[in-house]
Amino acid sequence: MQKAINVAKDIFWIGGNDRETDLFEGLWTLPCGVAYNAYLINDVKTAIIDTIKSNSLSDYIERLSSIIPTSKQIDYLIVNHMEPDHSGSIRMLRHLYPDMKIVGNKKTMEMLNAFYGITENLIEVKEGDILDLGTHKLTFAMIPMVHWPESMVTYDMTEKVLFSTDAFGGFSALEGGIFDDELNMAHYEDETLRYFANIVGRYSAPTQKAIAKVRSLDLKIICPSHGPIHRTNPWHIVDMYDKWSKHETEEGIVIVYGSMYGNTKFMTDAIARAACERGVQNVIVHDASRSNISFIVRDIWRYRGLIIGSCTYNTELYPPVAHLCRTLSNKMMKNRVLGICGSYSWSKGALAELQVFAERGGDWELVEPAVEVKSCPTEADLEMCRLLGRNVADAVMKR
Repeated sequence: MQKAINVAKDIFWIGGNDRETDLFEGLWTLPCGVAYNAYLINDVKTAIIDTIKSNSLSDYIERLSSIIPTSKQIDYLIVNHMEPDHSGSIRMLRHLYPDMKIVGNKKTMEMLNAFYGITENLIEVKEGDILDLGTHKLTFAMIPMVHWPESMVTYDMTEKVLFSTDAFGGFSALEGGIFDDELNMAHYEDETLRYFANIVGRYSAPTQKAIAKVRSLDLKIICPSHGPIHRTNPWHIVDMYDKWSKHETEEGIVIVYGSMYGNTKFMTDAIARAACERGVQNVIVHDASRSNISFIVRDIWRYRGLIIGSCTYNTELYPPVAHLCRTLSNKMMKNRVLGICGSYSWSKGALAELQVFAERGGDWELVEPAVEVKSCPTEADLEMCRLLGRNVADAVMKR
């Protein structure tokens, strides 16, 4: 039988690990799985904080039952976030505990009806409201658009524990340990950045507002809905989210190319070598056809420089590069430098579309020259590519 894990006095982790789902939200690859974290506070009154994706329900119920016998009533279910990987078991939980009151904000109530047809035995809370469980006193703060409009956090004022929903979360299943001091955090921090860049990053301005609220708290532990629980230094994960949502970057260049027969790759190889020779140590090269886009976006979010190269395909951008540009436009990145290059054989197109992306797809500082090559690059073409690599390197290093 799966057992709950103690987090703090009367507080237990009752979540689960999903290593079967291949794509998060049907989009983002999960080579290391994902954790769905949920929590129980066993006080005079009992409260569950969030449920779990329905495919992990058995783990959730077993862990819950290891603390609370199924014959005992659960008093409250607090819904911090209505996305189905956190709310997917609400209907079953209401079936098991028909008298359980569901706690959420106004937008939560609307979504409970829309997703699950639940309209009764609900408690609507507002910013700063307090729920008294006996020893534990819970208060609530709204963090809309981090990353859904109904998102909120729950703060246990007694034990100084923040249940932060998707804020401060990350990809990857929890491999044995659930706390930051039990795990290889280098791996989890990479997966947290990948999660932030692809899931939360578009909403950086609301994230900054949420962080301002969190910084007013006296914190001992942060319990997110995905990824490790932070108890050693909870402010470390707050500082990381703060940096990323301010679009603060590290010195480095990401080069992404789309190439049918190797000629555009030839160009970006020359660019990468020139950037390294100029002194940039962190140069990351991705083949847009083969690297999963979530890893490309993660690296672009981390580093200051981006160079995109694309062949022309049916008079347009190569499809994997076009998909990347649409994705980056949606993320609304800021404070980065951009270089572009393209190739064609019988009709131009790729470079022109990259120039439109540079103008409209984010806050990019476009670095010259924009290099366009017909068919196979000549030595003169490659020298222009090297110049682009050096110029982007200079722009990255001077910031």
